[in-house]
Amino acid sequence: MTTEEAEGTPSAPGSLELVIAGQVKRYRSEAGISAAELASRTGLSKAMVSKIESASTSCSLTTVQRLAQALDVPVTALFKGADTEREATFTKAGEGSVTVRTGTRHGHEYRSLGTLQRRENPIEPSLVTLTSASDVFPLFQHSGTEFIYMLEGRMVYGHGSYEYELAPGDSLVFEGEGPHGPLRLLELPIRFLAVAAR
Repeated sequence: MTTEEAEGTPSAPGSLELVIAGQVKRYRSEAGISAAELASRTGLSKAMVSKIESASTSCSLTTVQRLAQALDVPVTALFKGADTEREATFTKAGEGSVTVRTGTRHGHEYRSLGTLQRRENPIEPSLVTLTSASDVFPLFQHSGTEFIYMLEGRMVYGHGSYEYELAPGDSLVFEGEGPHGPLRLLELPIRFLAVAAR
């Protein structure tokens, strides 16, 4: 029995067929190859590639593997988006757990706004509050990038050798490896959203 003879033909496309169809089309398009060329690379007919891309047939695992090899992507890439359960964290206004960080002992409050546990490199959103009890202190350094968005107050924020005066509505995106942090607290209280991606 050939690979194509082993393929099934569902009466209506299922979610997995639709996911595979979308991913095959996407990666083929990104690679700049035609359906005919993909067929040649996999040993499938052009008609079979068309059926796969229109989700009108179910692929065998062998066919999925051949498609992945021909598209130079991991097999799992063709199943991306097939999971029905997606993780999410919802935090009501004024809630979120207070976390202890380097700045805590200097009077800075960090309120975690949630994180996704199943992600390898999750983002870490926090609401940072600085009050009259807050001090400036030696600057932070960490891997990844960070985004801050000012909500209230005014401060001078340092990154490397640069200084930025931030007021409500201002934002700053920077590399975390550069020394960074509040340098001067101009108008209290100060609240800003900080999102770190490490």
